[in-house]
Amino acid sequence: MKRLILMRHAKSDWSGGPSSDHDRPLNPRGRKAASALGAWMTSKELMPEQVLCSSAMRTKETFVRLDLGDIANFRYDRALYLAEPDTLLNALQAATGDCVLMIGHNPGSGMMAEAIVQETPNHPQFMSYPTGATLVADFDITDWRDACWGKAVARHFIVPRDL
Repeated sequence: MKRLILMRHAKSDWSGGPSSDHDRPLNPRGRKAASALGAWMTSKELMPEQVLCSSAMRTKETFVRLDLGDIANFRYDRALYLAEPDTLLNALQAATGDCVLMIGHNPGSGMMAEAIVQETPNHPQFMSYPTGATLVADFDITDWRDACWGKAVARHFIVPRDL
């Protein structure tokens, strides 16, 4: 079995500051939400062996604020910045850990979440996949190369407002 934790970055700061979208940090609400998501993951014993994270400032900051301890196998990847679902799936298919945390952006992350599960979670915000949305899905496979659309079983879905 392989497990994917698919997270959209926490709430970012639109108040000015950096001149590029790629360099936008989290706002105070986003920082608090990322920490709460990390505490939730820890309480559920959802500890990734590998992290695939967009290179954007807000995704990097989300990962750091999850405070999951030492994860030796992680990378910040520019290709995941505003990536389409197929790009995200391709990155996942190259993963090596049994439990992979992928932190990205909408609309790609939300579209991927909807496309990989056999049945969508019964949650009013699943289809909008708001900031901080996190899907935990299991694949009945032994190698990530075999991950494909519509094959995962959703185990958890949460948004920061649920915490």
